[in-house]
Amino acid sequence: MNAITILDVRIDDVTYADALAHIEIFLREPGLHHVATVNPEFVVMAQTRPEFRRALNAAALNTPDGVGLLWAARRLGTPLRERVTGQELVDRICARAAERGARVFLLGAREGVAARAAAALKMKQPHLEIAGCYAGSPAMAEEADICARITASGAHILFVAYGPPKQELWIARNAPRLPNVAVAMGVGGTFDTLAGIAPRAPRWVRDAGFEWTYRLLREPWRIKRQMSIPYFMWLVVRRQAVNQSVRQ
Repeated sequence: MNAITILDVRIDDVTYADALAHIEIFLREPGLHHVATVNPEFVVMAQTRPEFRRALNAAALNTPDGVGLLWAARRLGTPLRERVTGQELVDRICARAAERGARVFLLGAREGVAARAAAALKMKQPHLEIAGCYAGSPAMAEEADICARITASGAHILFVAYGPPKQELWIARNAPRLPNVAVAMGVGGTFDTLAGIAPRAPRWVRDAGFEWTYRLLREPWRIKRQMSIPYFMWLVVRRQAVNQSVRQ
């Protein structure tokens, strides 16, 4: 697959159709395939957390989640074709899983939230097989028990909602302990949205690329996290200026 690099983080140039096609292949192949939905916040975190950057660059698939990435790609002269968001990808993966009989495990979020999210997914896809739900914790001390629980469930697809970078690092560390899982994906606050705890922006707002603004207006405490977007843009402009001066 074609890929570009933005601030030393690999971004795969995929559409939703491409991403699902790759996931279909992953489900037939041996081993765990890490899927990350990369947004500007991820890229900013990766600048100062080399272990996070390594985990992202080693992932089997990095989808471009965020209009900031599409803006940066155009500015760098390597445009990406489509924004592929985590929330939408979860819905589409579950639809495909329901068709294929793949079992899904939901890990993370607050106690009880994963079960509510699973119920919402079942409402959309009645034939979806939920292998299990568990809040757990990203603490290393709990990893062996959690991995044993997931393995015993027979899950093929694992969604991890510990937030970045914890969820991506958890997947990277525990891939060898999950022999039955073919696809593992960090999903951030997706369980909260599915459970109705955090309402999602209207479709027209999402299509316009302003979902982050909608969430900020509803949750002003997110201002610190949302400031990563202008900082990301500044980093891209600065890196581009440095590269141009080197070429000259």
